[in-house]
Amino acid sequence: MTSVTLTHAAALTRLGHALSEGARTRILLSLREGPARPTDLAERLGVSKQVVSNQLSCLRGCGLVVAAREGRSTWYRLADPRLNGALGDLLDLVVTVDPDCCSPEGCTCT
Repeated sequence: MTSVTLTHAAALTRLGHALSEGARTRILLSLREGPARPTDLAERLGVSKQVVSNQLSCLRGCGLVVAAREGRSTWYRLADPRLNGALGDLLDLVVTVDPDCCSPEGCTCT
């Protein structure tokens, strides 16, 4: 087992931050299928290109996605192929959430 360092904790915090916003989570899950352009992601997710652009910027800052220019297009992909498996593992987890606790407006757990 790997010894946990502050760097590890910071990386998990960045992942948690990325997953804390619905559009970012949906972008990451969509990129599990393969690289995509912002326009494609906006269409797939039913959000504006501006929303996708803002969220991709955040995901790049968190080190979770990378961009590659191809001609006039920019393609985004997961920064590390292991993220695909990690996101899949998270999806496979069964978690019971008290519907009165953690709402989109914020956690009210005490």
